[in-house]
Amino acid sequence: MWQTSIIKLLIISMTLLNNPVMGESVSSNNLLLKDRMRLITDNVMGGVSSGAVDWISHDGTDCLSLTGNVSTANNGGFIQAAMDIESDISKALSMQDAVVIKARGNGESYNVHLRTSDLWFPWQAYRASFETDGNWQTFRIALQEFVPYKTSTQLNPKKIKRIGIVALGRDFNAEICIAELAFERSVSQ
Repeated sequence: MWQTSIIKLLIISMTLLNNPVMGESVSSNNLLLKDRMRLITDNVMGGVSSGAVDWISHDGTDCLSLTGNVSTANNGGFIQAAMDIESDISKALSMQDAVVIKARGNGESYNVHLRTSDLWFPWQAYRASFETDGNWQTFRIALQEFVPYKTSTQLNPKKIKRIGIVALGRDFNAEICIAELAFERSVSQ
């Protein structure tokens, strides 16, 4: 267990050293950066989904809020809160590591998408899903669980360049708050 804490601290330290803006994050234990999270919708491909990314306090917890209407009309169907990952962070990762998300959603299923420098097209990603239930939950998704989407290239953690929380694939109202988004080293390493 202490190994997990040490590696987390190292990743956080590398981020702080290489990114002086980290002090604006929701918590010093995660990757959420107020000035680097951005909204991406299917509008870039002609879809009609709409959404917003805001910084709020929910039940006394500071978090990133992703809300909106996901619509499959006009070949659409997604909204996403995404951020680029510093290369120093990704270079420290291996397939035994995990993405950790502390979230509270509206009972819907959401995705985590990873993009690497190996992917060329905007629709390619490595995907994993998680189910919200209206309460704060912590999800640990091993990098091994991410499934390649529209690519035959296997995930190389050292090449991760973007991470996103995504509402997609069906018509629904998205409402999710993310209090922590981090990479965590496996205890067995």
